[in-house]
Amino acid sequence: MPVHDWTKVPAGVFHEFHQHWTVRLELALNGGILPPDYYAMIEQASSGHFPDVLTFQVGQTASGAHGHGPPAAPSNGGVLTLAQAPPRVSYTATIESDAYADKTNRVVVFDDADEVVAVLEVVSPGNKSIRYAFEKFAEKALRFLRNGIHLMVIDLFPPTSRDPRGMHAAIWSEMIDYDFHLPPERPLTVASYSAGGLKRAFVEAIGVGTPLPAMPLFLHEDRYVQAPLEATYQTAFDEIPRRWRDVLAARAAGK
Repeated sequence: MPVHDWTKVPAGVFHEFHQHWTVRLELALNGGILPPDYYAMIEQASSGHFPDVLTFQVGQTASGAHGHGPPAAPSNGGVLTLAQAPPRVSYTATIESDAYADKTNRVVVFDDADEVVAVLEVVSPGNKSIRYAFEKFAEKALRFLRNGIHLMVIDLFPPTSRDPRGMHAAIWSEMIDYDFHLPPERPLTVASYSAGGLKRAFVEAIGVGTPLPAMPLFLHEDRYVQAPLEATYQTAFDEIPRRWRDVLAARAAGK
């Protein structure tokens, strides 16, 4: 199935598709693509513990992860609220996070020691909507690579002023001087990274109307499985509401 032009529908429609796609990828990986000593799980991309710690013990909860229980509730003796007592300053500024970007999922691959070995990220429009969100996404991607966690980044949205050469170039250029330019007719990217001692990037530029390529999802610096992008994309697309499937199909046909 050719890639659709997701800029032609509201962000919530892509969010719906995004959630279906990550689940389908997880099911496919666990259904025989990953070796028996690896498994995949869905992780909410906005969860705080995973990007910072970069390891995740299965079954562990934030409240009891270290045996200390939940933190004590603070006393209200000196606590003020913004509504009742806004700080008296000369200037204020606010950045509103994209609601959908904060609710997206990623696919996380673990080994038989329950340690994270790979992450598969699908870029959402909210990841590029403002500079803060964009830098947050790129920073997490770099943290994975620098900590030896292999990564795949699927970006089905065209470059913006924040990533004029695409999301891959924005990430890779933070590690090395990098001259990378996307063909005008193929402004979307799928990038797979091996995060061993020698960092490697394997990148395919694609465009609206072209099928997704077969791409490696690394489990070790020189071993990988083929991520079933095209088949899972098609299944996930068939699961979104018909109204939006029809809209995207009509746009693809130039109607």
